[in-house]
Amino acid sequence: MNTNKTIDTLVIQLTHEKALKLLLELEELHLIRVINLKDDNGLKLSEKYSGKLSADTGGKLQEHVKQSRDEWGSRT
Repeated sequence: MNTNKTIDTLVIQLTHEKALKLLLELEELHLIRVINLKDDNGLKLSEKYSGKLSADTGGKLQEHVKQSRDEWGSRT
């Protein structure tokens, strides 16, 4: 028996509403895991994560990114 929890990941397109019901029933039986890949109501990532970091942490992160880019730029 395969002890791997994740065997493979597939992307499927549902063509009938009954298909979702069947997939959710399979999930309840722990045969599959349904992962919704839809974006969050069309939000851009900047909108989705706006306000998640404090201004201080955001500034430090921006400085780190700038420093990293500068280091990579000097290597080429």
